[in-house]
Amino acid sequence: MITVRERPVTHWLPITKKEVEMRGWDEVDVILISGDAYVDHPSFGTAVIGRIIESEGFRVAIIPQPNWKDDLRDFKKLGKPKYFFGVTAGCMDSMVNHYTANKRKRSNDSYTPGGEAGFRPDYATTVYSKILKEIYPDVPVLIGGIEASLRRVTHYDYWEDKLLPSILVDSEADMLVYGMGEQPLRDLLRLVKKGVPLNQIKDVNQIAFLEDGLEDVKDYKNWETVELASHEVCLEDKIKYASNFKIVEVESNKWQANRIVQKVGNKTLVINPPYKTMDEEEMDKSFDLPYTRMPHPKYAKRGTIPAYEMIKFSINMHRGCFGGCSFCTISAHQGKFIASRSEESIMKEVDALTEHPEFKGYISDLGGPSANMYRMKGKDESICNRCQAPSCIHPVICSNLDTSHKPLTKLYQKVDAHPEIKKAFVGSGVRYDLLVDDFNKNNQDGNHDEYMEQLVTRHVSGRLKVAPEHTSDATLRVMRKPGFKYFRKFKDKYDKIQEKHGLKQPLIPYFISSHPGCEEADMANLAAETKDLGFKLEQVQDFTPTPMTVAEVIYYTGVHPYTLQPIHTAKTKEEKLTQNKYFFWYKPEVKGWIKSRLLKLGHKELAAKLLSPLRPQNQEAKKVEEVQQKSTTVMTQKPNFNSKKPIETKAQEEVFNKKKPLKKKKGWA
Repeated sequence: MITVRERPVTHWLPITKKEVEMRGWDEVDVILISGDAYVDHPSFGTAVIGRIIESEGFRVAIIPQPNWKDDLRDFKKLGKPKYFFGVTAGCMDSMVNHYTANKRKRSNDSYTPGGEAGFRPDYATTVYSKILKEIYPDVPVLIGGIEASLRRVTHYDYWEDKLLPSILVDSEADMLVYGMGEQPLRDLLRLVKKGVPLNQIKDVNQIAFLEDGLEDVKDYKNWETVELASHEVCLEDKIKYASNFKIVEVESNKWQANRIVQKVGNKTLVINPPYKTMDEEEMDKSFDLPYTRMPHPKYAKRGTIPAYEMIKFSINMHRGCFGGCSFCTISAHQGKFIASRSEESIMKEVDALTEHPEFKGYISDLGGPSANMYRMKGKDESICNRCQAPSCIHPVICSNLDTSHKPLTKLYQKVDAHPEIKKAFVGSGVRYDLLVDDFNKNNQDGNHDEYMEQLVTRHVSGRLKVAPEHTSDATLRVMRKPGFKYFRKFKDKYDKIQEKHGLKQPLIPYFISSHPGCEEADMANLAAETKDLGFKLEQVQDFTPTPMTVAEVIYYTGVHPYTLQPIHTAKTKEEKLTQNKYFFWYKPEVKGWIKSRLLKLGHKELAAKLLSPLRPQNQEAKKVEEVQQKSTTVMTQKPNFNSKKPIETKAQEEVFNKKKPLKKKKGWA
């Protein structure tokens, strides 16, 4: 057995000239540039892309977080690759990573050792790509990752407060891979291996590129073509920009999509249709690559990488989300349809986790973008093939959607039965509306109730995250979320299970302020309704308009892209702060402001309701102050999953103590 410190550096992909030479290479085929530190784990995109390139027989190296402010030696240290450079800003859009919703500079970076900020530039994809084009003008540059993916077409940039063209224009890159890149990357690599230059490839799905001139683009694969209003037209006409978005969203979520073209300057942007959602075999192939599952050893003295610490003992079981929420980028990047791993692949990863020398029996998350969408898909996939709806569950749950939780419940139970697992938690947010019978009519055999029982009694780490997002029906319709009454029904169901088993695990609901469609009175009502349920909200989120979302389009244009009807949006700093203040109704320094504000707006009864003494109506409400004090940092700190024993109720402890003791590990091979 080999301990972590003894593990050869050659187990990681090379990131220095010396490591390249240790492998006996005199040249590298592909060099990846990333805004993140290099963590060789399937949750980090650069590692996945690097391992795929390696699996196709190429020599690949990574330059993580290169210095872009000096003489650019980091970009030159490995020389030029034989085939191309791959560039990504990292796991987050660099602007979301750097700035709060109020455009305040963040003081930390979760994807950097020690959480230290300042190791990547604003608009990292563009900065890195332009540098490479200056140093190596003859080497193709391929950009990808969420920053490039969501900026593939004309988009509103909140931080510059203006429309920007496709990122291909400013970055000067040769090609963009959008969405999850495994499928297009493998096809691109096979063509490159045959001698086709990257910048001459035009007929692979899920890529985008610029063609010189404004003439009709050559036809490939008999794709139908849809043309958007040009970038220049969008600059002059917000309604045309809004109309563009509907086309892009619809085509991004179709199984048999059309090719999209858009004129920009004296060029034509071409966006080829996406691949069909990955099947289990393809998903497994991506997750079963030989990751070390650890940060590169070079970071050992620089401190831990917060994002890695958060997911170190978690398991991602699926991708995609059919919720279609207006403010969310998941479906725009990962797709609307769910791509699930096989049970065998997931259990193989569980086995790998148990061999980690720091593992103490606790899995922090069995999840995905939404925790409970594993293996959900259309009952008749020929119907899905024709579908153009952006959401499968809004405004109602599609009658063709199989929402059975049986495969997920079975998987939870199988992980639970693993002799080396003391506890497997669900840390991802649960899509609660799928579990409310009044909203989801597809619970004929009671499998949703079986899932909830399993979840609540075995997989909640002290509290459960859910995201009702708002209480106003009008705002929730804009958000593409269900009415708040369904959250109340879910809470009732959750509380009954807790009472049955003697548990006290509070729900932690997430809400958004200043979302399009939200008036100031709606926020006051949100505060009053959540107070009535016994919540004191300590962690809240102010809306940030991110590219390629319905909400971003509404924020910029003032209209909904599907109806072109006006929708109110709080835009000034003062409006946004005013809405946010209502979350903190219980703070003495805010109460006077709330009273005068609501009286001025003519909401005397709402003011009285919000400022009246708290009257707990259930056991959870009686404990609310203590619970909320403990959960103040729920979004910035993770529970200590590796403590000797987490907080357990007697009912949980009885089950817990039946588990077999963990074997002592001498190291990790």
